[in-house]
Amino acid sequence: MARRLRIGVSACLLGEKVRYDGGDKRDPYIADVLGRIFTFVPVCPEVGCGLPVPRAAMRLEGEPAQPRLVTIAGRIDLTERMLAWCRLKVQELEGEALSGFILKSRSPSCGLFGVEVMSRGRAESGRGLFASALTEHFPHLPVEEEGRLGDMRLRENFIERVYTCRRTEKETQ
Repeated sequence: MARRLRIGVSACLLGEKVRYDGGDKRDPYIADVLGRIFTFVPVCPEVGCGLPVPRAAMRLEGEPAQPRLVTIAGRIDLTERMLAWCRLKVQELEGEALSGFILKSRSPSCGLFGVEVMSRGRAESGRGLFASALTEHFPHLPVEEEGRLGDMRLRENFIERVYTCRRTEKETQ
């Protein structure tokens, strides 16, 4: 029997109650449909770096290219804590033989596109801290946001890239 491909996924999308408010953002397509095809490796950067559930809401602030992760109430800067965890996590993920990753959109840690970064009194577009670390460490890994998987063409393209990534990896071994 062929081994199922392994995909990293933001844990909240699988129904894990890891969000700041103690909830989840379970995505039925990912959990129920893709879950029959792939083996998931769940990741929650906030829980991974030791933050509690529930926890204070956070946002990105400063320069979009190098934003700071700050709690909205209390103004606690968690940037260095998160970045240190991200550096360790991407190295750990090297051993997972991932063929792709699905991230939670708009998240200050996992958002891949258009994450709000408050800069000079206005919202600018940036990328979550873990999403940045992941895509920098694995530049050829297919990565997508759950919200974009609702577009059939983007979904099919992502799945095709996942299988191509795995095939290419096997050929180079």
